[in-house]
Amino acid sequence: MIYDAVIIGGGVVGTAIAWQLARYDISILLVERESDFCEGTSKANSGIVHSGYDPIPGSLKAKMNIRGNQMIRELRDVLDYDFVQNGAMVLAFSKDELVQLETLRRQGIENGVPGIEVLDRDEILRREPNLSKDVLSALFFPTSGIICPFSLTYAFWENAHANNAEARLGCDVKNIEKNGDIFILTTSAGVVEARTVINAAGVYADLINNMLSPRKITITPRRGEYVLLDKTERGFVKSTIFQMPTAAGKGVLVTPTAHGNILVGPDSVDIADKECTATDSEGLDYVMRSARKSAPEVNFRKIITSFSGLRAHPEGGDFIIDMPLPGFFNAAGIESPGLTSSPAIGEMVSEMVSDYLKAKKKSRYIEERKGIVKSALLPPAERARLIDSDSRYGNIICRCEEISEGEIVEAIRRGATTLDGVKRRVRAGMGRCQGGFCTPRVMEILSRELHVPMESIRKNNRGSEVLV
Repeated sequence: MIYDAVIIGGGVVGTAIAWQLARYDISILLVERESDFCEGTSKANSGIVHSGYDPIPGSLKAKMNIRGNQMIRELRDVLDYDFVQNGAMVLAFSKDELVQLETLRRQGIENGVPGIEVLDRDEILRREPNLSKDVLSALFFPTSGIICPFSLTYAFWENAHANNAEARLGCDVKNIEKNGDIFILTTSAGVVEARTVINAAGVYADLINNMLSPRKITITPRRGEYVLLDKTERGFVKSTIFQMPTAAGKGVLVTPTAHGNILVGPDSVDIADKECTATDSEGLDYVMRSARKSAPEVNFRKIITSFSGLRAHPEGGDFIIDMPLPGFFNAAGIESPGLTSSPAIGEMVSEMVSDYLKAKKKSRYIEERKGIVKSALLPPAERARLIDSDSRYGNIICRCEEISEGEIVEAIRRGATTLDGVKRRVRAGMGRCQGGFCTPRVMEILSRELHVPMESIRKNNRGSEVLV
């Protein structure tokens, strides 16, 4: 068939576009080169819903940030993802930084950030007693929050799929040509034809654009390294704590996560390799040393894992959301605040595509999506009723995160086929032991539910089989 719209990229931006486009009476196919959604930039970032003080006023980043922040706060109960509106502080430690702080305050107001507060040292330390006593002042942004990027990505996709969007995973786009009004995509899974193509390919968006567009773009992978602390450190900080932003980004932060850990990072290093997510001692040492400026007592003996992610840094610095030739749309260069901006980008791109296709809204559309139940968070009586209805919810597989067999089975039913697919949907393997206890049991459940031998169970893509 010839699809009305083919979206390239299954990260938070690609799925957000699918979620918004699924409101229209058109056929939609999302293609993703990896084995699951949320395998690229979307899986490894700070998980912050930014308030919008940092982007340059008038830029696409500023517009999408403000709108995306509003949408994420409004949609939490509709799409059922993990989000906490905890607020953010930007700290100043010198007279020069006090001047920068005032510039940020004015910029935030110009961008439309609501409720900005200026805090003195006493108020900062009253709210966050573990911060440095050297702090002079801070800006507090109440609309900032923390989010699980996996749960947001899956929420977008599951709602899009409920409204008839299709996906092909493990489908790598090799070439795109245009024949009249039809785009012909040569992929690792065969030929796909479409009336429109939307490029949301993350760090590979330049390669996709440059296959077809007369205007060439360059995306530089910008690597950031992080360390994650055990939940025993829960409450060390309540707000997201930023230092003064620089040209390389918003700097090293100390923040709670949506699930109760403490996250520290990232650094910012431009690299050539679009696949290199390695960490090194130099980068991690820099992250830990920098974080102590904000919070001297952060306990790095409680690190349970470290990781790095790649940001898709565009040559011009701003998001690239355009139609460089008829029917071909870019959502490229989506670095920070891309996670925050994703629903707004989905909204903007879907309007552009639907205008081009002259598409009409569906008469019947499913608005809500319900996430996978978190049995450990249920009140005792409600949890008991759940176990009575399905005993698998009483069989704890992941002890660190208290994840039951019932939750893992539901994750598989919703599309998980790998250990990482299960982990990102329900957090089995994300706790203190990082899967040391539960991995064999999760593999057994995957094998049983997917009707495949244990030797074929993978961590993620082909070649990552655990047993040989």
